Amino acid sequence: IEAETRQALANLREILGAAGSDLAAVVRVTLWLTSMAEFEEVNRIYGEYFAEEPPARVTVAVAGLPKGARVEVDAIALSARPS
Repeated sequence: IEAETRQALANLREILGAAGSDLAAVVRVTLWLTSMAEFEEVNRIYGEYFAEEPPARVTVAVAGLPKGARVEVDAIALSARPS
């Protein structure tokens, strides 16, 4: 779960960077987990990416994710970094 979580959050950071933004512009995140038993580990890693002023977050347990993934991340970001 650590590798998948880090990859998902790194992908998010890259997508935002390509749009001229960054993680500080994220205002809401939804995490889907196939096992809530892995929540603490995912939460720890999430905290590394959103250490200061973390965005609002929803975490949802699901029976399955595409391609056998164990975590999926969705985010809403402002078009510019908040001041």
